[in-house]
Amino acid sequence: MSDILELTGDVAPWHALVNEAEQHAGVQLDEELESYLVFTLIRYLREPAMTQRVLALDFLEALQQQARRRDASLRDVADQCLLFSGLFPRRAERRRVRVSYYVDLGRSAYRNLASNLSQLARLFGRMAEEFVPAMDTLQAIRAVAGEPSGMTAMQAYELWQDTASSQAWADVVRQTGARPAPVADDDTASRH
Repeated sequence: MSDILELTGDVAPWHALVNEAEQHAGVQLDEELESYLVFTLIRYLREPAMTQRVLALDFLEALQQQARRRDASLRDVADQCLLFSGLFPRRAERRRVRVSYYVDLGRSAYRNLASNLSQLARLFGRMAEEFVPAMDTLQAIRAVAGEPSGMTAMQAYELWQDTASSQAWADVVRQTGARPAPVADDDTASRH
C-alpha cells in the first residue's frame, strides 16, 4: 500500500484513487465529499504521529475548548476516526475496541462540528451521515492496492453488524466463503 499512497502535492492521483475505490466499493460520494476525503487523506498521511493519540480523550478535551480550538480538535478526531476505520482497522484490535467504535466516535465529532460551524455545518453534517460509505471507500483503497482488508473475519462481521458496511460484508464473504446472517431480528442482511 505504501506505493499507492506515495505522498504528492498533486491531488489528481488521489482523486483517481478515491474514484477507483468508490467503484470497487459500489459507493457514490458526491464531489464535495469526495474532495473532502481526498484532502483528509493528503493531510493525515503526512502525519504519522497521529496514531499515538487516544481519540476518546481528544474528543472529550475538544468539547471543553473554546470555539475555534474546539472545532479544529473535533475535526482532527473525526478525520482520524474515518482514516482508522477505513485504512487502518487493525488499530482497533490493538486498542481492544471494535472498528465501529471509531465509526461512532467519528460520527459524533462530525455531528458536533455540524452543530457548531454555520459555514461548514452542511458538509460536516453530511460527513456524519455518510461516514460509513466514506469508510467503505477508504477500505476499498486497500483492495485496489492489492492489500488485504486489514480486518479479521470477526472484525469485519462485527463492523457489518454494527454499521451495515458493505465493504465489511464483502470482506466476511471473501474471508469465509459464507454469506453472514444478522444476529437477532436485525434487518442488516436485507441491506445486501
